[in-house]
Amino acid sequence: MIPLAQHLGALLAQHAMMLTTAESCTGGGVAQAVTDIAGSSRWFERGFVTYTNTAKIEMLGVSPDTLMQYGAVSEATVREMVVGALTHSHAQIALAVSGIAGPGGGSPEKPVGTVWFAWGMENEAIVTQCHHLQGDRATIRQQSVDLALQGAMELLNRKIVTC
Repeated sequence: MIPLAQHLGALLAQHAMMLTTAESCTGGGVAQAVTDIAGSSRWFERGFVTYTNTAKIEMLGVSPDTLMQYGAVSEATVREMVVGALTHSHAQIALAVSGIAGPGGGSPEKPVGTVWFAWGMENEAIVTQCHHLQGDRATIRQQSVDLALQGAMELLNRKIVTC
């Protein structure tokens, strides 16, 4: 079976596009997955690991008001992360992920395993999804990497439906 990152790379290369990532709870796991593929520099432009709110603000231009009103793990934040990643890179497609991998940090409104994703392309609508993942920290982070890559592939194939 072809790994998700390899399949995504083939799609990006086919469309002559570059990818950028904006990651929080995955800590660069998506960027690591794509750069594990030889030749990925042809289709992976850069990754932003913005684990703190300060990093999201400084590196991606996420609004402090958005973070205060909705929190880091929110649709509004991942939307702004995608916009910032596209703005601060030379890529044509961006993905963002922000969530609560645990074991602590959850709340009744946002329990451990809550992960928001966003994908966007230049001059197109941003697509978002929220998932409530199960498992330990490593499992939630790996599932998040896989979902982020899968979502980017679906966006390229125009199959993602917003939730």
